[in-house]
Amino acid sequence: MWRVKTQDDPQAFALLVARWEGPIRRLCARMTGDAHRAEDLTQTAFARVFAARADWQPSGKFSTFLWRIALNLCHDELRKTKRRGECSLEGLEDGNGSAADLFATDDLSPDAQADVRERGELVRRAMQELPAHYRAVVVLRHYEHLKFHEIAEVLGVPVGTVRSRLHNAVRLLRERLEANEI
Repeated sequence: MWRVKTQDDPQAFALLVARWEGPIRRLCARMTGDAHRAEDLTQTAFARVFAARADWQPSGKFSTFLWRIALNLCHDELRKTKRRGECSLEGLEDGNGSAADLFATDDLSPDAQADVRERGELVRRAMQELPAHYRAVVVLRHYEHLKFHEIAEVLGVPVGTVRSRLHNAVRLLRERLEANEI
């Protein structure tokens, strides 16, 4: 990032994008529940990183800078979606070709694959029902494997708040999933 900031080095920026595109896309997909919107948000996040390259401070971690930009975009998108009352076409599908296919493997029998897809869809729906501040903590901790202090840096909150939000989020998820008998 230092070369991007000081020299506008396109190769250095390409390396950053190659390294971080997957994790940022996954974060956006899990936060919004829409893979297509996640692609757009990922591109926007990197465009904003490049536009804000002069604001990046080498004393801070680049990953914290990037996670924060991506999470802010997701929160903005969730507010817009809530205001407009949108839903994705994937949410209307009957399960054929949806994001639930990501959980299926060739090693499982068809009935086991269907069970895994159904459970995965229930978990995804329960995640989407969580408030955004809880969802962000769960995604960063359990899917992106960030440490508590890293999540605290990204969100700009104390570590105790991160732990509290994660505890509350897991409790809410458990309640919702038990209600669906998963």
